[in-house]
Amino acid sequence: MLVCKVLGATEVEADGVRLELGGPFPRRLLTALIAAQGQLVPDERLAEAVWGADAPVPAAAVLRVHVSRLRRALGNGRRELLERQSLGYRLRLSPDATDAERFARSVEQGRKLLADGDAASALRVLTEALTLWRGEPYADLPASPVVEAARGRLEELREVAVDERLAARLATGEAALAVSELGAAVQASPYRERRWALLILGLYRTGRQADALATLRRVRALLAEELGIDPGTELQELERRVLGQDPYLMLPELAEPQRPEPGRPLSSFLGRDAELRSVAEALAQRRLVTVVGPAGVGKTRLIVEYGTDYRAQWSGGDGPWLARLADVAQPEVLAQAVADAIGLAEVTGDPRATLIRALAARPGLLMLDNCEHLVDVVAELAIELLGGCPGLRILATSREPLGVDGEAIVPLHPLPLEAEDGSDGPAVTLLLDRVRAVRAGWTPTAEESAKARQICAALDGLPLALELAAARARVLGLAEIAERLDDRFSVLGAVPRGSLTAHATLHAAIEWSVEQLPDPERALLFRLWPFEGGFSLEAAEAVRPSDASMIESMSTLVARSVVIADTTMEPTRYRLLETLRAYCREHDPDPSTTQEAHARWARELVARYLGELNVPRDAHVPRMLRRELPNLRAGIRHDLAAHPEAALRTVGPLDRFWINGGHLDEGRQLLDAALRAAPGASSLHRGRASLALASLSALTGDFAAAGHHYAEAIALATASSDHDHRLLHGRVLFQSALGAIIYQAADPAMDAAERAVDVGEDVGDDWMIASGQTMLGAALVLQGRPEDGQAMLTKAAELAERGGIIWTAGCAQLFLGWAILRKESASRDPEGHALEALVALCRALTWFQQLEDDTFSLTALNTGATAMAVAGQSVEAARLRAAVHHHSARLGMPEDYLRRLGAMMSELPPVQALSPADQARAEADGAQLTWSAMLDLLPASTRTLSDSAGY
Repeated sequence: MLVCKVLGATEVEADGVRLELGGPFPRRLLTALIAAQGQLVPDERLAEAVWGADAPVPAAAVLRVHVSRLRRALGNGRRELLERQSLGYRLRLSPDATDAERFARSVEQGRKLLADGDAASALRVLTEALTLWRGEPYADLPASPVVEAARGRLEELREVAVDERLAARLATGEAALAVSELGAAVQASPYRERRWALLILGLYRTGRQADALATLRRVRALLAEELGIDPGTELQELERRVLGQDPYLMLPELAEPQRPEPGRPLSSFLGRDAELRSVAEALAQRRLVTVVGPAGVGKTRLIVEYGTDYRAQWSGGDGPWLARLADVAQPEVLAQAVADAIGLAEVTGDPRATLIRALAARPGLLMLDNCEHLVDVVAELAIELLGGCPGLRILATSREPLGVDGEAIVPLHPLPLEAEDGSDGPAVTLLLDRVRAVRAGWTPTAEESAKARQICAALDGLPLALELAAARARVLGLAEIAERLDDRFSVLGAVPRGSLTAHATLHAAIEWSVEQLPDPERALLFRLWPFEGGFSLEAAEAVRPSDASMIESMSTLVARSVVIADTTMEPTRYRLLETLRAYCREHDPDPSTTQEAHARWARELVARYLGELNVPRDAHVPRMLRRELPNLRAGIRHDLAAHPEAALRTVGPLDRFWINGGHLDEGRQLLDAALRAAPGASSLHRGRASLALASLSALTGDFAAAGHHYAEAIALATASSDHDHRLLHGRVLFQSALGAIIYQAADPAMDAAERAVDVGEDVGDDWMIASGQTMLGAALVLQGRPEDGQAMLTKAAELAERGGIIWTAGCAQLFLGWAILRKESASRDPEGHALEALVALCRALTWFQQLEDDTFSLTALNTGATAMAVAGQSVEAARLRAAVHHHSARLGMPEDYLRRLGAMMSELPPVQALSPADQARAEADGAQLTWSAMLDLLPASTRTLSDSAGY
């Protein structure tokens, strides 16, 4: 058992024995890895943690020395916990292996025990947690933004633990003892109002009411003089109750009669436990909470469900009162509507003043539903009520926040389609539950469950839409409902009686949201429907009406919950719910112009990055195109019908994109359709498309089609001698050489590769030269000359790496690993050659992963599995090969591709065969590996061989 202590100077114990870590540098290195909580720490960050500004450059070699010392210090059986990965190190620890993690868990456990009323257990747990502190967290690390953030988190958690422990002591009835400790605690942290509140309560419970009031005046003066603020809600409420000598202050819990609650709907409430907790937590901290979300997402239902449980959350509070504002059309009658909701029999004079008088006496909860059309006046009323009623809390629903200072926002999103474990999520559960309600005794078949998932996806998991779809299950099967969702507003009929929604149909709910928008924002919204899979702000700019202010309009659409913004992505990604897309398509006054603008944006996007598509240097463009794939498909589909030559220009340069992502069949279909639709396009554009079609045909195993398209591409590339045609000619030669190598045609590969190099030298293009040399080296290996091939591939890799030609560098290293394995001498030193090959293949994998090229990453891994088997790692090789085949099938890659790669390895040294049982176990284990776990196998194998060889 390894125990790491970082709440003070770093100490490590193994089975109860303290370990000597070998000096300050290894100690700092280990501390930085512990602070990372099992995450990979790059070499540069480790060096900064160990040496600060004086870190050696490069640091990797020196780090290896200290890592070696640490591994020796950890001892056998634990040294493997310190892992080397591609760019850094990580320390694998169990969740309870650090005192920092045990402390955090204990604090959370203590808080939960206290909230559940078990104060004695909470006091014990929190006391034990605080004994873990020996000094400043991560004391061995020099100051840095990352370290200070980690320290600050733990130090704040310690303050919370002190607060909660003192609250637990007070709740156990030890008021006098708690007061003595609280006096010192408020001196240590004078701005933590919770400690002052506990001290005042403790003084009151020990019969020192005068001291309690004096302490209240003291903290009020402190906050005013030093911070210029008034005490918060908790202290203000406590002051009111102390002055009123509230007898309930003497009890740990308050007990009062139950009060009427809003009626709970008859249908079950599913999938919103986390959101209910969020509302409760927000109301515990803030007095104004607004649940915000799009039409039909279930905001009203959520607050009604919360209201039914309100008495358990807020013992002793009045209400809850629910004011439904959907039918309040005039701002001036808002206060009267709220007065009606709380049951005021007669309102004379100013209704706002009457409300304040009625609500000021006791704590209570007011729920304001459907505020979006009255945001400004609701905000004004909320400010007045909260200012005049110290114990009042307001829970509102709206399509946009009220914009009041101190307001807490609880966003409500559609129900997820999948649970975290990959099973059916709350959206599917809700739909099936509602179908069962209208079909007594119904149990879904596998096909019906699949259709239910399809319906939930088409309806975005929107609860109102799912309820309406289920209602149609009285007269339609799920398959029929799924087929008719193109006309969803007709299929999804009227809302059932007793529903809490304020609208009669889903169409009416959407229309209500859209009609509340200002004209410019509504016009922009109607232009966004062609985007599939979301869009960036720049993309929206391409379709906006001329009079729309992009940032302001998009901000309004997001604030009004008609557009969803994912700010976790860079750049921010926006999307419309599918139901809203259908509404916008239906109401767009000029849909053909909108669709044309979207298609123009898609084709210009590809044209802008043509150079990066031809010679990729990082993953930015492939990643961006992968994100925009649904939009590219939509744009290409439009152009195939309306502008076939434009479609050809767009789809032709995307061959590398189709290959990288494994979209081989889709790419072939689009290329074939574009070539047939644009017979009169220029030779250059038809040549690019024919070359792309040839490459994809070769990778999908259609060698006859590949040969035909290569010949077409050669003819089109040589139709002119201008620079672009000559570059295309070189690319055709390079690609045909690659296809010939995959199919083990050595002589055609040699001829095409040599000619590609000649073209590259003629036009002065390093990419062409390096790529041609790579194919030339591979052809030499195929001809039985692995030493010559290795020399050529080394030369190509150096040229590609020097020029930042990443994919070619990866391809050269891939074939270099293959060449090393094919050497005749490999049979005399198979492990040495296998290690040499694995080093090259790890480099290839690094380059391909940098481009996020899944197809050639799998190629490198498949070759690596062969090298591992040659090195005697038969079990790990079988696991890796099974993982490669699993993920290849998942990406839709043809089995023939990997089979041919295996055939290329036929002239290798014999390997030790596994028993059938061991082979089956290894393959079953490999098929379960995630993508990242599969990627780790190759470098891990290389490190193991390197360590055993003494490198």
